[in-house]
Amino acid sequence: MVREHGTSARWRRRPEGANWGEFGPDDQLGRMNLVTAEARMEGIREVRTGRVFNLSLPLDYPGGNVLHPQRGAPLFSFAQRGEGFNYNYRLSASCPCFTDVVCDEAVTLFTQYSSQWDGLAHYGSMFDADGTGEKVPVYYNGYRGGVDIVGPGERSHDLGASRLGIENMSRTGVQARGVIVDLKRIYGEQRVSVGYDALMRAIESQKVEFGTADILCIYTGFADLLMEMNRVPDKERLENACAVLDGRDVKLLNWISDSKLTALCADNLAVEGYPARPGEGDAFPALPLHEHCLFKLGIHLGELWYFRQLVEALRVDGRSAFLLTAPPLNLPRAAGSPATPVASI
Repeated sequence: MVREHGTSARWRRRPEGANWGEFGPDDQLGRMNLVTAEARMEGIREVRTGRVFNLSLPLDYPGGNVLHPQRGAPLFSFAQRGEGFNYNYRLSASCPCFTDVVCDEAVTLFTQYSSQWDGLAHYGSMFDADGTGEKVPVYYNGYRGGVDIVGPGERSHDLGASRLGIENMSRTGVQARGVIVDLKRIYGEQRVSVGYDALMRAIESQKVEFGTADILCIYTGFADLLMEMNRVPDKERLENACAVLDGRDVKLLNWISDSKLTALCADNLAVEGYPARPGEGDAFPALPLHEHCLFKLGIHLGELWYFRQLVEALRVDGRSAFLLTAPPLNLPRAAGSPATPVASI
């Protein structure tokens, strides 16, 4: 369903429930606009002990590509220098008086292989934004596939996301109050689809309180299993392990819309269950929570984060909130980015 919402240079109609245009006709930040100086101060006030926790998996996890065939582990390469390589290279080769030894390398990274941010150019939908009856690839705030987000075969130059690139998120600093809900504490490693009612029970029982522009983190234990598997993931076990959000639950999606959450992060593969349970009608998104957050609302998604040590520390203190600092790489035109989030408590 769609509803009329004025006009813009890119769209005449926006999807039902979308916030396109509410942060300006050319907005590329989505809900990150809510992270103001005051909102950052809310996060800073959660720092009481000075302890910090790295929330990233090692970037060579999960290992292999059984979880996502199109993504692979980091690949190192080394530039030649003289008769050898620029690694353990002795500068005395150019001057006998030099005592220096240097190392340098190149790394080919899939931006969404390990701990990551999904950028707003990562996920769009086939949508009739012009009201002509023709559905075309569209992304948040009406930016277009093949025009603003360009892939190989669409044209030979200016590939990537000239709009909605991850660099826009990076330049905000991504520092805000984080809050975490511990689903592993409730469900263990059991595969459970968690909708609105179950999530609200968890939030209430764990006394999670929300601020004005929080980043919600979901701990399921999935990343703990990946660490135990030591880069040899058991695909069948992982596909049947740990809680996932139910992206088909309309009440859950409506709650996300009504909240002031600026981002949603989890320690699992897609935040929501994939494959999702069947949708209604003849056409529906395979990843409904992705569509709702990235495409409609401009809410960035974090995946495959590592929360175990943070959760244990917060549990001892009887807390659920912390300062989260998590900028992606300032990599122009990228649809996503590796993440090294840091929680301060």
